[in-house]
Amino acid sequence: MYSNNILIIDAKSFIKKLTGLSFKKNINYGMRFRTHAIHTFFMLSPIDIIITDKNNIILEKINNFKRGKILIRKKSFYIYEMPIGFNKNIKIGKKLKID
Repeated sequence: MYSNNILIIDAKSFIKKLTGLSFKKNINYGMRFRTHAIHTFFMLSPIDIIITDKNNIILEKINNFKRGKILIRKKSFYIYEMPIGFNKNIKIGKKLKID
């Protein structure tokens, strides 16, 4: 699936859920997690994060989320790990368009 011409991989397997974008250089794609929490341990660079409800309505966006942190959002249905800079045109309350 894609959003704003960025590939988004659905993290369904145990390994993809565990590692996400960890150990990746030059991130040019995103990942979607059906979860209430993520971590950025073993990330090589900061990422942008988008939190949505089950209808992909954007509840929150976090720019430049640093490495080595834990994020917990009880109201989230999906959490997206995105390349840095992705959030610049993202608006809270709008639907995240996924093709």
